[in-house]
Amino acid sequence: MRPLYLASASPRRLELLRQIGVEPIVVPSSFLESEVLWGNPEHLAREYALGKARGAVFGRLEVPRDSVIIGADTVVALEGEIFGKPRDSEHASYMLQRLSGRAHEVVSGVAIVRPDGQYLLGSVCTEVTFRPLSAQEIAAYVATAEPLDKAGSYGIQGRGALFVESIRGCYNNVVGLPLTKLCGLLRQWGVEVTEAWR
Repeated sequence: MRPLYLASASPRRLELLRQIGVEPIVVPSSFLESEVLWGNPEHLAREYALGKARGAVFGRLEVPRDSVIIGADTVVALEGEIFGKPRDSEHASYMLQRLSGRAHEVVSGVAIVRPDGQYLLGSVCTEVTFRPLSAQEIAAYVATAEPLDKAGSYGIQGRGALFVESIRGCYNNVVGLPLTKLCGLLRQWGVEVTEAWR
C-alpha cells in the first residue's frame, strides 16, 4: 500500500483511520485557517482540508513520490453562521447556547494530495440536532475543557454526546473524518484501504 500521511494532529482523526486498519504517518500542518476567510461551509471545509494537506508537506519534508497526503477539516453551520473552534471558554459557551435545542450542519472537507501537486476534494454534510441545554449544563461542559479544540464547541464522541438528540447522515463526519468519502477519493487513485488489512 502507498505511504499515507495524515496532515492533522487530531487524535480523533488518527483513531478513525486506525479503526479501519490504516496507520498513517502523522505530519501536523503549518496551514492557518485564517488564510481562508470566506465562503459557504462546504467551500471553507474543503479549502481548509486542502490547505492542511499542502501545508503539511510542501516545503517541509521529502516524501516518496507515490505518497498520498490526507487533509481534513470540519466546520459547524447554523443559519449561515459558521462555527470553527472556539477562541476561549466564553466563545464556546456562546456557540453551545446558539446550538441548544436546534438543528445544525456539520460539514467536513477532505483532501488528498500527491507530492506533484495533484489533488482531489470532497465534503460531507451531517445534520445534528441538540436537545435544549441549561445554562448549568453548558457551564459544566465548558469547564471540562473538552469543547475548546472542537468545531462547534462539542465532541459527539465525548461528553458532548449527551447533548445530541439525533443525527441524520454520517456519524464519523461529526467526529471529524468521513471515512467512506475518504476511501472513495483514495480509490480514484487506485488506493484500496483493504490492502492494509493483509
